[in-house]
Amino acid sequence: MRRFARVALLCLGCGVCSLLYGFSQLALSLEQEPGGGREGQARDPGARRQAGAGRVAAGSAGRGESGAGRCKNLSVSFWNSYWMLPSDVCGMNCFWEAAFRYDYMRTHPSEKMHLAVVACGERLEETVTMLRSAIIFSIKPLQFHIFAEDQLHESFKDILDDFPYEGKVNYTLYPITFPTESAAEWKKLFKPCASQRLFLPLILKNVDSLLYVDTDILFLRPVDDIWSFLGKFNSTQIAAMAPEHEEPRIGWYNRFARHPYYGVTGINSGVMLMNMTRIRKKYFKNDMTPVRLQWGEILMPLLKKYKLNITWGDQDLLNIMFFHNPESLYVFPCQWNYRPDHCIYGSNCKEAEEEGIFILHGNRGVYHDDKQPTFRAIYEAIKNYSFGDDLIHSLLQPLELELRKTMHTYCGKVYKVFIKQLTKSIRDFYTRRSKGR
Repeated sequence: MRRFARVALLCLGCGVCSLLYGFSQLALSLEQEPGGGREGQARDPGARRQAGAGRVAAGSAGRGESGAGRCKNLSVSFWNSYWMLPSDVCGMNCFWEAAFRYDYMRTHPSEKMHLAVVACGERLEETVTMLRSAIIFSIKPLQFHIFAEDQLHESFKDILDDFPYEGKVNYTLYPITFPTESAAEWKKLFKPCASQRLFLPLILKNVDSLLYVDTDILFLRPVDDIWSFLGKFNSTQIAAMAPEHEEPRIGWYNRFARHPYYGVTGINSGVMLMNMTRIRKKYFKNDMTPVRLQWGEILMPLLKKYKLNITWGDQDLLNIMFFHNPESLYVFPCQWNYRPDHCIYGSNCKEAEEEGIFILHGNRGVYHDDKQPTFRAIYEAIKNYSFGDDLIHSLLQPLELELRKTMHTYCGKVYKVFIKQLTKSIRDFYTRRSKGR
């Protein structure tokens, strides 16, 4: 009887192994079909493909990683049985690599954070500095979506391909595109390219969530932290932004706007976190028709109705939209979009005073003139920092010396709020490194 049980168990084991081998060969055959190897194509910095109306270039910053090769494409969640993996995820040794995948994914979170920016004119250096700030402290992998004028594409590729953070950073370059029938009107709205952000949910159809930022943004803590607000959205919220002003007495919208705007002082769209799946599905209330309209349907009618009454272009249109749909907006504190207005008339962002600045927004061109040297000092420090150098001796300490020189200005008087969070981010960075994370 025992001998029979052993034979049956042996046969069962052989059958399972044969089944697993069959699935492995099936996965391999699928991978080798024409069109397979998508990751290799996407990671080629020179690859270009047709997307919509224009050219798209995809690339991966940094050098390739040995060992993790095929199995590090994190298009699956924390764990999937190897026979369920797509052909571009794993190669011919799927069965054995499954164990390696488990260890890799346990220490490398699978969720990519998608960050978009629109760059035109002389914004190359500013955009690259913003991207550098996003890379320095972030934990999860980053996917950059860079919308830029054609003449900037090669410069972006040359710079980003030299970034040393392989596996952590990928990017895709897109042309500036607007709906054909109304392209001229959108291009001249506020500033060239500014309104491109309104069409991101329609262009990036396969992206579920996205963080859009202006080129003059600097991250002083991990992108992961603002990304986490997506998990705080209730069932009706589709986007998150910060107020335009904290102090109504110096607010622009409540004093000068000739159109509806959100809340007491309006919202600033320089940092905009979006659940784009929800945006694409939502039907928006509006003051043009009793019928609710989807995102792609409402933009042009809004522009036609208000184009003579708006000053700040696409940001004004967003204010109008969320005025009629306030339940759809999550408002995060001012320290997530800290601008000169928060200190040039005296400090008025209490959250930044208590916890420091999380995201710096150098609008009004303050990174490039001497009007607000505190903002410029932060920008220059991050721009000149070399990846891999000691963050304390090469970034934080020289920066603090420069900030002390700005104490004759209102913003300089509160210079410590500019480095409070930065100091913590650097400390956390080295703590993670010491633990091998």
